[in-house]
Amino acid sequence: MLQAINLSVRRGAKLLFEDASFQISPGQKVGLTGANGTGKSSLFSVILQQLHADKGDCVYPDHWTVAHVAQEIPEGERTALNFVLDGDAELRQIQQDLIQAETDNDGFLLATLHTQLDNINGYSANARAGQLLSGLGFKQDDETRSINEFSGGWRMRLNLARALMCRSDLLLLDEPTNHLDLDTIIWLESWLCNYRGTLLLISHDRDFLNHICSHILHLEHQTLQIYTGNYSAFERIRAERLANQQSQYLKQQQNIAHIESYISRFRAKATKARQAQSRLKALERMQVIAPAHVDSPFHFVLFEPEKMPNSLLQLEHIDAGYVDNKILKNIDFQLLPGDRIGLLGPNGAGKSTFIKVLANQLKIQSGEYHLAKEARIGYFAQHQLEQLHDEHSPVEHLQQIDNRAREADLRNYLGGFSFSNDMALSKIKNFSGGEKSRLVLAMLIYQKPNLLLLDEPTNHLDLEMREALAEALQDFAGAMVIVSHDRHLLNVSCDKLLLVNQQKVSEFPLSLDEYPKWLSEQNSNRSTITQPANNLKTSNQQKSSDNISARERKRTAAEHRQRTQPLRKKIKQLEDTLDKLSEKIGSINQLLSDNIIYAEENKQKLQQLLQQKADLERSHEQAELEWLDVNEELEKIN
Repeated sequence: MLQAINLSVRRGAKLLFEDASFQISPGQKVGLTGANGTGKSSLFSVILQQLHADKGDCVYPDHWTVAHVAQEIPEGERTALNFVLDGDAELRQIQQDLIQAETDNDGFLLATLHTQLDNINGYSANARAGQLLSGLGFKQDDETRSINEFSGGWRMRLNLARALMCRSDLLLLDEPTNHLDLDTIIWLESWLCNYRGTLLLISHDRDFLNHICSHILHLEHQTLQIYTGNYSAFERIRAERLANQQSQYLKQQQNIAHIESYISRFRAKATKARQAQSRLKALERMQVIAPAHVDSPFHFVLFEPEKMPNSLLQLEHIDAGYVDNKILKNIDFQLLPGDRIGLLGPNGAGKSTFIKVLANQLKIQSGEYHLAKEARIGYFAQHQLEQLHDEHSPVEHLQQIDNRAREADLRNYLGGFSFSNDMALSKIKNFSGGEKSRLVLAMLIYQKPNLLLLDEPTNHLDLEMREALAEALQDFAGAMVIVSHDRHLLNVSCDKLLLVNQQKVSEFPLSLDEYPKWLSEQNSNRSTITQPANNLKTSNQQKSSDNISARERKRTAAEHRQRTQPLRKKIKQLEDTLDKLSEKIGSINQLLSDNIIYAEENKQKLQQLLQQKADLERSHEQAELEWLDVNEELEKIN
């Protein structure tokens, strides 16, 4: 297992975590969460032995093979396929030994090496590497292209493919979805669900964490704590613990105030001095409970648009693309106030092209583009981060938009985006990608748009900022169109889904949860789940799967629903039970927060409440464990 023992790490003068201990068993898939800058990547560096701990140790079996995604952008003339194959070090070593054995004409060694190659599925290595590249969005022709021919984002995908190619016991992934679109994320999610080793994953995508992780390792206040369940289960358990902690904190503060009042009143009286001294010592021995603290550093809302025309934007018979490559053809589209649209579509189908057309950032090839006179577009795209001025501060960027605004008002506004104190006046050249994304969003919102066009707005943003953005978008009175790989953001912000596919833009008739299934049917010519290592489908199995008739699929789906109905019913019952138990525990906590219950005459009632609370918490824990077991059983069937 992977084990941390009293682990403490500093970066310079900053303490990241202290006396941290946890255990991760083989095969567990663990999401590592926490705000930016708390030390998640540093923990990875400790595990990889790239950073030495200041105290304690982090250990795992010597025979484990550890894989991770290199952060350096690769260069060279090696082909993409060979670069990915290099991820399997044992494969490459056997291949080199085979060349030497053939040179030496050593028949016995050749036979031994070929047996080893067969044991590690070396003969299917090229096919596995090709499937990884295909799953990550590369075309078949890309396999023979040199690394230097790809852009930075695609080279990072090559790094990811190389890490997945390694037949690892422990896989460390630090924000693997940052350079991926929704289609590729869905593929990666499926691959990781089938990964047999131990996974430690840093991600700010809650749906990604929910679908993959069996545990959450949370880093907060210089401590690491592991939770059983996916991210949603972690949020619920943590909220309950914080509520209980806050209740205990308030109760203790009342006790402290009562003791301090007694000491101050009777300390000077000879008859009461001994009792006062006794209470003083009790106060000194008391272990102080900290108040619960989960406040987000982000507090902002989208301004009410000053004007709202009846129709914001209209496209008539639009053709658009690049030079001779037509991406969109004969598009008719209208945006009205209150429209909340999420764009879906296969990789390369034209989602970003369509949003550029809406933003009037791409010249149309034919057709009519009508923008209302009073429409004010707020357009967010990743290239806008490059247009920020490195030598200017966040305040100076806003002053270029509104030179009449007072600096104090601008700093107050920027504080809602966590640009506080000196940071609001600092040059942005040393800002992280997430900080620059926040600044672009702050600048966009400041201009009070009535039409928001957001192309991957959550890239580089942590979970708290994503949640703050989602909440702000829910209350936005204007219209918006969003392209995002963050399914949670699309689910909570959009009430209409459009599909960009085959040069058309049309309404997507299914739900966002059904999109992965639709996508897999569209890509039936490739496996949607490239199984890790030794778990690949044979070509005959794949062909058989692809040739199932529509009637057979419906029959299979009906049988699946019938087979899983008892489990789904059980899950619903357990969720209702958990809600009721949480409500009862909350009611008892409210009674316990009242100082009257601790009076002498209420001693029996207090004991009853404490016993009831203990019984309820045991029942809650038992129901929660059962809920996790049933969900795991359902996932196996699925």
